Amino acid sequence: MFSILQISNKAPFPANDGSSIAIYNMAKGLIGNHTKLHLLTINTKKHFKPDTGIPQDFKEKSQYTSVYKNTNTSLCGAFLNLFSDRSYFVSRFYFKEFKTKLIELLSQNTYDLIQLEGLFMGVYIDTIKKYSNAKIVLRAHNVEHFIWRRHIIHEKFNTKKIYLSLQNKRLKKFELEVMSKVDAIVPITKTDEDEFKKLGFKKPLFACITGVDVKEYQLKLEVVEKAKTIFYFGSMDWLPNQEAATWFLTHCWEDIHKAVPEAKFIIAGRGMPLEFFHITRPNVMIVENVENGKAFFQQHQIMVVPLWSGSGLRIKIIEGMAHGKAIVSTTIGAEGIIYTDKKNILIADSAAEFSQTVIALLKQDELRHNLEKNAADFARREFDNFEVVSKLVQFYKDLLHV
Repeated sequence: MFSILQISNKAPFPANDGSSIAIYNMAKGLIGNHTKLHLLTINTKKHFKPDTGIPQDFKEKSQYTSVYKNTNTSLCGAFLNLFSDRSYFVSRFYFKEFKTKLIELLSQNTYDLIQLEGLFMGVYIDTIKKYSNAKIVLRAHNVEHFIWRRHIIHEKFNTKKIYLSLQNKRLKKFELEVMSKVDAIVPITKTDEDEFKKLGFKKPLFACITGVDVKEYQLKLEVVEKAKTIFYFGSMDWLPNQEAATWFLTHCWEDIHKAVPEAKFIIAGRGMPLEFFHITRPNVMIVENVENGKAFFQQHQIMVVPLWSGSGLRIKIIEGMAHGKAIVSTTIGAEGIIYTDKKNILIADSAAEFSQTVIALLKQDELRHNLEKNAADFARREFDNFEVVSKLVQFYKDLLHV
């Protein structure tokens, strides 16, 4: 049994968004594959999750430790950052209390491997190298500067765009620095693996998708499916998700509503921006706090993912397929999933195509049912968390020559 220290910038439980699902399921998979795990996380003010809510069994097996910090952005912090050379996206995750706890764990334990959950934990690499000889692996949830580059393209030219462009230039520089310091990278998608190669990474790479407990997802609850319902479900404090929902409303919803007047569109997710509550379009509902994600998926019929920016993997698509949902996505939205268009997902990259595809699903039950069955079958074959992480563990053993 080898020992892993997993560090992250977000508390993983409850696993109610893409990154926390990725962190939590990875930890469960590592435990299930018989590694000795320590999980050390920043518990941020923005996404605060009390330690008391974590299942005791998971807390013990992961030797879970969290350190609280308010990492929220502010105008003052953004301004002062101009006088440094590090991206504001990154610098707010580096603070004394976490560094102290990290040093404590590194001093008291011998780790074979340290897994950084996402680029932002790369701020602690120098500390790790000072106190440990462990291999350092970046589990890259995204190619971070790609997300912002895609987002900035759609920004109007103003002070905000100039500031974000500066920050993204610094972010790319930091990403390249981290790449030079780690021993391996584990991107979540093959697409991102290719991008890291293009950026010049020559060390070991292993693409490892986020797995889920597919059997648990496919257990049916006693809920009634609502006919002619379309939904967008994601963390609404993430800019690409805001852009996606707004694009669908602006470019697709009018045509869909005209074709199927009884159809309803539900936008759901935590961190809902205030302006979404002021939407007055017909048959549009806003749900900020989804109490039971499984019930929400099972209550609604057609999932839309009209994303135009971002990188990495949309874990909500993994969840949607595991739930056996009919999904319409842009190519960017479905990046990283080895799908078959028109079999287990439908891909549409223009407003007209997206609208007509959703309308077809609303009107043709057989088309929707076939897509649902194929998505569920695909999830069972490809996304089982234990199997996904077992392949990663073998990669780690090879890296460590175990």
